[in-house]
Amino acid sequence: MSKKEREAFLSTLFCLVFLIVGRISMALSQPFFPLFFLIAIISGGWKQTYEGISELIHERTLNVDLLMALAAIGACLIGNWFEGAMLTFIFCLSGALEEYATNKSTKEITALMNVAPNEAIKISADQHVTVPVEELELGDLVFVPKGNAIPIDGRMLGTSSIDESAISGEAIPVEKKINDDVFGGTINLGQPFTLEVTKVSTDTLFAQILRLVENAQNEKSATATFIEKIENIYVKIVLLAVPLMIIFTHFLLNWSFTESFYRGMVLLVVASPCALVASATPATLAAISNGAKKGILFKSGKTLEKLADLQAISFDKTGTLTQGKPRVTNYKPLSDDPVVPQLFYSMERHSTHPLAVAITNFFKEEENLPLQVEEKAGFGLETNYHNQTWHLGKPRKNQQHPLIDQWREEGKTVVVLSRNNKITALLALMDLPKAHTKEVIGYFQQQEIATVMLTGDNSGAARYVAQQLDLDDFHGECLPADKTNLIKAQQEMYSVNAMVGDGINDAPALATASIGVAMGEGTDVAMEVSDMVLMKNDLTKLMYSHRLAKKMKRIIRQNIVFSLAVILLLIASNFLQFLTLPLGVVGHEGSTILVILNGLRMLLPLKEFELKETNCTTCPLYKAVH
Repeated sequence: MSKKEREAFLSTLFCLVFLIVGRISMALSQPFFPLFFLIAIISGGWKQTYEGISELIHERTLNVDLLMALAAIGACLIGNWFEGAMLTFIFCLSGALEEYATNKSTKEITALMNVAPNEAIKISADQHVTVPVEELELGDLVFVPKGNAIPIDGRMLGTSSIDESAISGEAIPVEKKINDDVFGGTINLGQPFTLEVTKVSTDTLFAQILRLVENAQNEKSATATFIEKIENIYVKIVLLAVPLMIIFTHFLLNWSFTESFYRGMVLLVVASPCALVASATPATLAAISNGAKKGILFKSGKTLEKLADLQAISFDKTGTLTQGKPRVTNYKPLSDDPVVPQLFYSMERHSTHPLAVAITNFFKEEENLPLQVEEKAGFGLETNYHNQTWHLGKPRKNQQHPLIDQWREEGKTVVVLSRNNKITALLALMDLPKAHTKEVIGYFQQQEIATVMLTGDNSGAARYVAQQLDLDDFHGECLPADKTNLIKAQQEMYSVNAMVGDGINDAPALATASIGVAMGEGTDVAMEVSDMVLMKNDLTKLMYSHRLAKKMKRIIRQNIVFSLAVILLLIASNFLQFLTLPLGVVGHEGSTILVILNGLRMLLPLKEFELKETNCTTCPLYKAVH
């Protein structure tokens, strides 16, 4: 329990205790019963009254806290001590509940902060020395025991199993190998290892996450900002309406002054916009917390509101829609010689080129032949086997085959294995879409949101991927400026658009779009300029974000309609003279409590879509012909 939450709880408790004692004394006809009610009002309402007066003096604004204080004083002036004390208690209770709601919505962030270790075991001159994380420098070596939190971002010098749920929201541990990146705040579940520091403590991914979420919680949504703006005007209207009502009902309707004043105090209570003020902020904070728990970082509540009204979404291809690394999609041997696949494996295993790695993985079950492989710059690999010259590389001008043209038209990279300049086998590679990408595209299309792909890749590859994923539109061979211009043109057609990317070349488009969405495993620049970050390169989180935003908008709308309806109903009941001050207090503050509780529903996780892995034997994009 935080300090503010504890203070609010104690104020509410003391107010309740003295309210009960005062009610008992009143029932026993004790003459000093008003004293207990007065203590209840002071103990329960001093904080709100102080804040209200402070805002009036320093910021020249009026808020609902001041209205409640005036209503409690007015009730006491006409002898309704119990009603004044009860008003203070329920108002204090709703304030304590709102404090609880705020702290509840930040619980996940507090838990994150507690995970981050303060100390690290630095390896210095073959000795292990415990030092503060802030003292670590780039290149330092740090020892991480089993079960400990990784203190800082670094590069693995060993292997282990890492729990990254605090950052990505994924419960399944990740197997890390030598040279893999690891992040501070994650947990080492496997064997002890050493890491090399790659970022200082203030620049770690974990530090970025905390800054993003803290900033998001401090920056209010557009709805909350608008409500706060009208609060000052609304309070002034209420303060003006109360004396006008007293004068009108007393002199024109011939009500007694006591009755008119009493109705004025009731109006002061029921017309106060407490529930309206609480309609947006608790729900927005809870939604931000919900997203953080799932590895989705919103930089402000405004992003969530915009996301609910999304009309078009654009995706970068490489690393966003696709895996970011090539895989073999087609293999066509033109000879029955069993040495052909062995040559593919044996020649490519000496290279670290991404295409070579993909080919090696494809033929990894084949036998390794003892070869002397020579790299011909611009032409590929060449070797001599059984007195025959074998060449592996891109097709030469004099090498013709229908599959070469077909695969190139589909945007695939074609590799030819030839024996004495005669084609022996053909192989095609392509950067394949991630699992569930097609389902994500389908989801947005069901929501009537236009889906577009913007890529710097060639038009053939762009067209083929767009067709396989059923995208509404695509643009290939885009430079960063082209992507930015396309996003600007899209904004003329759609009021709210989004751009999803992960690279430096995506940064201008991310900054231009109504909503910039960065993939968490992308570049720091993309994360910096974006409006929200998916900590794991998982597009299903984008679906979750959109559903979360729509639910938040729905709850805020419910809260606004409900709070306004209650205010109008209570005001009408007051004019009809059958609403008492206690009932007005219960109706008004009760609606505030209900609005806050409704907003807290945003903390509940949404039901996940049941998505199945893409079946490689049925999807033409994944099919590999052996």
